[in-house]
Amino acid sequence: MSITAERKAELIKEYARGENDTGSAEVQVAVLTERIANLTEHFKTHKKDNHSRRGLLKLVSQRRRLLDYLKKIDEDRYKAIVQALGLRR
Repeated sequence: MSITAERKAELIKEYARGENDTGSAEVQVAVLTERIANLTEHFKTHKKDNHSRRGLLKLVSQRRRLLDYLKKIDEDRYKAIVQALGLRR
């Protein structure tokens, strides 16, 4: 259900803006997207897991806030990350 350390390191390496970047908005959105995808798969078999569903809703809203922030400060970066991750926005 959670993201593995190796997968998280891959995502950080792929979406980092610099050498030691682990906290930029792009990296955070990529990690959140991976966690959301994992939880969505979890709910296909565990339909009544409402405690985890609340966590999923929090992750989605956190990702939405990060994307809104990114769109506000630099629309080109926003468009690039949305296209790279295949988000509907």
